[in-house]
Amino acid sequence: MDDASLVARVLAGNVAAFSVLVDRYYGDCLRFALRMLGNRHDAEDALQETFLSAYAALGRYRERQAFRGWLYRILVNRCRSVGRQRQRRLRRFVEDGEAYENAAVDPPSEDAGLRDTLQSALDTLEPRLREALVLKYGEGLEYAEMSAMTGAGVSALKMRVKRACQALRPLLEGERDA
Repeated sequence: MDDASLVARVLAGNVAAFSVLVDRYYGDCLRFALRMLGNRHDAEDALQETFLSAYAALGRYRERQAFRGWLYRILVNRCRSVGRQRQRRLRRFVEDGEAYENAAVDPPSEDAGLRDTLQSALDTLEPRLREALVLKYGEGLEYAEMSAMTGAGVSALKMRVKRACQALRPLLEGERDA
């Protein structure tokens, strides 16, 4: 069943149809949120709030829009908010930045080192550069889709991706040579 049909069912009172949409997009949305926010706790919070907001706003969804794009617009905005909240929290409560960084622990895996290296490199990027890079290469979106989600122009997004790649290249090449 396509997304628009599921949305119509939810709006008609079949709440269970929303769980199909959640199941369909949960993994992709979590991956994006993890890359944007850098830790599982913040990513899961952003994702939960995204799905709650999407459910509450389903009446404003229009079938001519791709549901995935509509959902990602909500997720992008939520990740931005969580990132800003985290920065405020860090400034207020955490004086030892190293202790904070060491507090977030991901489950071990075979490629944990590579994932940690990539996440550390992504964390060095300005949020808008990181967002553009993750949408383009992490989610495989076209610039037009990214523009619709973020509200930024296509040329601005291309420049952000280019700048992000330029910033990451020395970090990742240095890691590869080590």
